[in-house]
This record gives sequence, C-alpha cells and structure tokens, in this order.
Amino acid sequence: MNATSPLRVVIGTAGHVDHGKTALVKALTGIDTDRLPEEKRRGITLEAGYAHLELPGVGTAGVVDVPGHERFLRAMVGAAFGVDVAVLCVAADEGPMPQTAEHLDVLRLLGVTSGVVALTKSDLLPGLGSDHRELLLLELRELLAGSFLEKAPIVEVSARTGQGLRELVETIAGAVKERIDAPRSEQGPLFLPLDRAFAVKGFGTVVTGTLFSGSLGPGDEVDLIGSGARIRGARVRGVQVHGGSVDRARAGQRTAANVAGIEVAQAPRGAALVPAGTLEATGGAQILDVELELLPWAARPLKDRTRLLAHIGTAQAQATVALIDRKELLPGERAVAQLRLGSKVAALSGLRFLVRGELGKPVEGAAPPPGRFTAASRAHASTLGGGRILAVGSRKRRKRESDVRALQALAGDDALAQAEALLLEAGHLGSSPQRLAAQGAFTFKAAGTALERLSQLGRAILLDRESRLYVHAGLLGRLTKKILVRLEEHAALGEVDPSIAKEELRQRSGAPPPRLFARALAQLAEAGDLRTDAERVRPASAPAPLGGPDASAQEKLAGILDSAGLSPPRTDELPAMIGESPHRTGALLKTLASAGRANKVSEELWFGSRPLHELRGKLLAHLAAHGSIDAQGFKELTGQSRKFTIPLAEWFDKERITLRVGDKRVLRKERER
Repeated sequence: MNATSPLRVVIGTAGHVDHGKTALVKALTGIDTDRLPEEKRRGITLEAGYAHLELPGVGTAGVVDVPGHERFLRAMVGAAFGVDVAVLCVAADEGPMPQTAEHLDVLRLLGVTSGVVALTKSDLLPGLGSDHRELLLLELRELLAGSFLEKAPIVEVSARTGQGLRELVETIAGAVKERIDAPRSEQGPLFLPLDRAFAVKGFGTVVTGTLFSGSLGPGDEVDLIGSGARIRGARVRGVQVHGGSVDRARAGQRTAANVAGIEVAQAPRGAALVPAGTLEATGGAQILDVELELLPWAARPLKDRTRLLAHIGTAQAQATVALIDRKELLPGERAVAQLRLGSKVAALSGLRFLVRGELGKPVEGAAPPPGRFTAASRAHASTLGGGRILAVGSRKRRKRESDVRALQALAGDDALAQAEALLLEAGHLGSSPQRLAAQGAFTFKAAGTALERLSQLGRAILLDRESRLYVHAGLLGRLTKKILVRLEEHAALGEVDPSIAKEELRQRSGAPPPRLFARALAQLAEAGDLRTDAERVRPASAPAPLGGPDASAQEKLAGILDSAGLSPPRTDELPAMIGESPHRTGALLKTLASAGRANKVSEELWFGSRPLHELRGKLLAHLAAHGSIDAQGFKELTGQSRKFTIPLAEWFDKERITLRVGDKRVLRKERER
C-alpha cells in the first residue's frame, strides 16, 4: 500500500473541553484546526476542525477535531458523524469529566467500534503525587467499562514536550489497519453530508464533508437536498481528498467538491449531495423508520410521541418519536420506531442518528445504574439515545401487527425480507435497484439481486424491463380484484352497454400508474376474467355490443350458441339454423370470436362465451377444492356426454388453465400465483 495514499478511514478526537484535543492534533499533523478568530481569542474550539495524518506504512487518514464544550455538542455530533477510529482525550491533571462520558456515548451510538485513549498533558503527572496516576487509571477504566474502548490502549502523551507522540501514532495506525478491511460501501448511493461550504476565488463554491456512501468524481451530476437546500442537477467540477485532486473520492474519505452554479448560501450545513434524481427528500415533514436505543442512564422511560431533537448526519431537526410496538421505551431498551421530523432532512438507510432533549426528573425510588460514570456524571447530559435508520420516506405507521412485522423485517438480517418490506411500502410506484438502494440498506448490486429473487419466487412482478422496475405481486393481486369489483359495479347499473372506458375504470380503481393498470388488465384478460379492446373494458360474461350491417345475423348466431349452453349444435348445422351459407356463417363466427362472444373449441364445435365463462368458474372452484379432476369428474361438472366434455377439457388445456398429468388434470402453476 502506498504510504501517502488517502485512506477510506476518518480519525476523530473526543473529550472534555480544554483536555488538549486541538493541541494534540497540531502536534501530530502540523495543522492548527482552530481557524476562527473567536477560537484563537477564547482558546477553545467552537467549530469542528479538519486535518490529515500520515501513518507510516499505512497511508493518510482524515482527522476531525471536535469541540469539547457541552454548549457546542451539536457541532461535536455533526463532526463525529463518519468517524471510524476515535481518539478519546483525557487530561492527566483532571481525569474523566462529564463531557468525556457524553462524548463516549455519542461515539458508541454513532457506530464507532475502534479507537485509542490519549492521556494528554502527561508531562504534568510527576508533579501530581504518587497515587494520582493509579487513581486516574482506575477512574478511566471505570468509565470505559462495557464500551468499545474497554480494552483500548491508553497512551500517555504531551503535545508540549512531544512525549508519547510516536507511540500514539503507532497505536492509531494499528486501529486504522483494523478498519481498512471493512470500509464503507462505495457501491451504494452517493451520500455526502455537508459540514462546510465556502467560496474560492476563481472556482466558486466548495463543499466539504465525510463521504458516507458511494463515490464522487468530476463531471458527476448531483442534487443538494435537506436543511432547506433545493438544488437539482448541479455539476461537480472537481474533487479533492486531503487537499489533493483525485479522479474519484470514495466512501470513508474526507471530501471537498467544487460544485458549479450554486452559491454558498444554497449549501447549508446539514444538507447532503446525493445522485441527481434518486434521493428526493419527501415534501413536508419527513418520516424515517428507525431502530432506537435509550441509554441505560436516561432519567425516565421514553414515552410514545415524545418531542426531541434528532441529529442525522450533519443536520439537526425537531422530531416526534413514535413508538410502534409499545407505549414507552425503558432505559437500556431498544425498539423499532419512527422519527417524524418537522423539516426536510437528507437521510439514508444505515445512517446512524442521535436524539437529545429532556425526559424530566428521575422516577422517584428508581435505582440508578451503579458507578460514577453511569449515573451522577451523566445526569446533565442531553444525549438520550440513538440508533440507525431502517428506511427513508416512509408513511406514518400505526400500532398494528402488519406495521410491526414490516419494521422488524427492516431491522433484521434477512436481506430478502427487507427488500420485500420496502417493495410493499413503494406501493404502485414500485422499486428499481436504484430506488431500493436509496430507500434501504442495499448496494445497487444487492438490491437488483434481491428484486430478481423475489420475482423468481412469485412475490414481485417485473413491470418495466428497461428500468428494472418491480411491484409487489400482492399489490397487483389487490389491484386486479379492485378492477373486477368496479367493473361489476358498473355492469350492475343496467346500462345497455356494460363496458366502461379504460381511463374511467383506472380512475375508479384508485388511479394506479398507467403501466401497472395495463399489466393488471392484461393479466385479467389472459385469465378470462374480462375482455378489452382498444378503449373499453367489459366483464367476460357480458356480451359485446354488435353493430354494422351484420348485427342482426351476428346476434341471431350468438343467441343460438348462448342458449345451447354446453351442448351447442355442430358447426355444419349452424348455416341452416340462421339461414346463411356455410361460408357466410364461418365469417360471422370469426366476427363473434373477435368480439369475445364465441369461442372455437374444436373444428366441429363453437361455444358461446357466456357458458364457457360459467364453466371456467366451476372448474377453478373444483380444482381449488380437490386439486385435480378426471374425465368422470369433468363429465359430472358439465352434465354432458363425451362428445362435448373431451373437446372442452382439451380446450382448457390449450388455454393454459389446466395441465394434463396422466389421466387427471391440475391447475397450471402460473395460475396459482
């Protein structure tokens, strides 16, 4: 590996105010991350700072230096998003403090699993007494117990003297190597939450952030959404990682992008760059399906519909927490829920989030968790919990079994169950691999594979091969039933013409997309449940209106066939019955067939469509009840002799309704779906 290559790993500092985070970053990287005049004057970090650290033999990693003061926790949370390896800074003279504990909670809730502990200002230890160091380490281990840093190395360092800096770099390098083998996915949708935007003379607006998913390169078209941003189809001029231009920035890298045609004010913190046209934020309040954890030291249970602040990526928004499977969430518990946001926020499935606020005073008589750093020191903390986003752009869910099952599927490990749940949520609009990856935690390839597998299992229908658009098979089934009901309602009005215009029927059936409606009509027509022409639809049992100069002869012939039921005259007997020549009678039969009024079952027999439709219903009911039918059963079903039953049975085979297996017939597999 090239020692100077930009790694797909971000290192982040954390810890109490004035515990030496910024001084340590400067000592390690040579970069002063305090860039604001106010930060220089006050001597504390107000906004996150950014640098990069060369790790010998490993590569160059991005570094995020976060504010430590509790008043700037929002800035800390936004900066900590995207951190892969944490450096928890604890000053040797003060030891763990309240903000140290809260920062540790924030890192864990944001999914950080690797890091080191830097015992800063260690040059002061010799003057603090013989027992100070031992007590300090005991306090530190108490704080870290049960956390992802429980077994992390503790390195004594001093930014002033340089003590321990080399050892710290080597320790960080070891933690970074563990993360290199499990980088963030660059196969998923582009998602770059913005933490800064500024103007560069001669170039225009530059935005920066940690690339959570996907990749970004010059020439890409992007949308800028969330936090009030409404930019569509902007072009990326150039991309940099650690100050150097690159062909593509990849997930896990600190990224700067020069975006053409936008002003700095149009790229607020909290917005995100996403692929053009694929991650539209929903209008109004956005709803997110989530898995939520309440911290064990929360003062009280979290009740359904509690209003809190949600931190999502680099954005913050008011949120109502809707619990779906319970009335309250106890401290230390985890549950599926929804965040109903008061403003549009860019989000992506798999993204971690935090909730902050107040739940009130502790319940009287409740026993707090033991230990200094799990009770009293966290009492001030505003961070209550967090979790991961399961799906974006959801509808409001209720406390009902179907919604609970859907959320549990999204929270589980079964990718096929997740895809099916999201496909159901997509409704009439359906899902393509791109849409599924944007809504759920899928790469484009995994989304395509899941949809294809659902189609093979008969649980999804490919609606558009070119765009690979699928709808759930159950949705199509419900639509076909609704169409039949609406068609029967119209026919029951007693109109002379029982047919209905296709567009009117579509509107009466809930106005599904035209492509989906056409697919439903085709399926029903193939099944013999209705008949269609270019503009109109009618029930299969309803005779088509006949017109033109031959209308009288056609009606006479159709009447003979319908009244004959399942024992019609032979074809050669029909000319004499209607007073026409054999050639003329053949032409009239073909016209009736085109109108859906008659069917040619064999060379000798034509049947009226109404008797055949009624027999088809009886046959399907028999097969549903008994599984198969033999020749004797078919004879009993029709009440006719072999002269009629044998041609009828063979006709149902030809129409792909039944399949002959030995001396019996069964329903074809495609009819069972």
